[in-house]
Amino acid sequence: MSGKKRLGVARLSRGGKRFEVVVDVEKAWLLRSGKEVELREVVESPHVYYDVRRGLKASPEDLRKVFGTDDVLKVAEVIIRHGELQLTAEQRRELVEMKKRQIIDFIARNAVDPRTGLPHPPKRIELALEEARFPIDPFKPVEVQVQEAIKALSRVLPLKLAKALVGIKIPPRYVGRAYGVIAKMGKLVRSDYQSDGTWIAELEVPAGVVESLIQRVNALTRGEGEVRVLRTTS
Repeated sequence: MSGKKRLGVARLSRGGKRFEVVVDVEKAWLLRSGKEVELREVVESPHVYYDVRRGLKASPEDLRKVFGTDDVLKVAEVIIRHGELQLTAEQRRELVEMKKRQIIDFIARNAVDPRTGLPHPPKRIELALEEARFPIDPFKPVEVQVQEAIKALSRVLPLKLAKALVGIKIPPRYVGRAYGVIAKMGKLVRSDYQSDGTWIAELEVPAGVVESLIQRVNALTRGEGEVRVLRTTS
């Protein structure tokens, strides 16, 4: 997949009307996933539309009535976070292929054949994914799909994945946005709240996901969250 932008449409139906904005689809998904992304880099049009294809612009009156503001960027953020991302068939194929390569690369680097202790070649993993008919989601984070892929592959390919138990501490003001994202990255082993609302968790994840988890927690908490590796198992 080339480095050029992949433009698509984010769409949200609300108040009996449909609202659309043109976006950089990859950056839009990063924003939806909780990462810090400059909104001006996501939105590719200075307008909110009823229908992008027909060029029908939404009226400021409707925007204020439905969203409480006619500020295009503020409205666009709501549409991106809560609406649907529309892609062309070619865009979807390219994103699926890119995500598949990332998943295969992760598994090749982090998993071994328990019978030999050796890693599986990428091509073997790719063929096994096809045999298992594992559906690649072009938007879902790699670290989430890897765990689902491992389960699917276990039916056709012997795999053993190194795991890590990670301790996480999230300040109260970030728990709302962080909980769902973090919980999906692994198996939640412990989840407690301190008296001030701080969330304390222990998460079991593939060892190769730890760096990504740290980056995600930092992004979700503006660097105020804490992540510690408690132990690893092979």
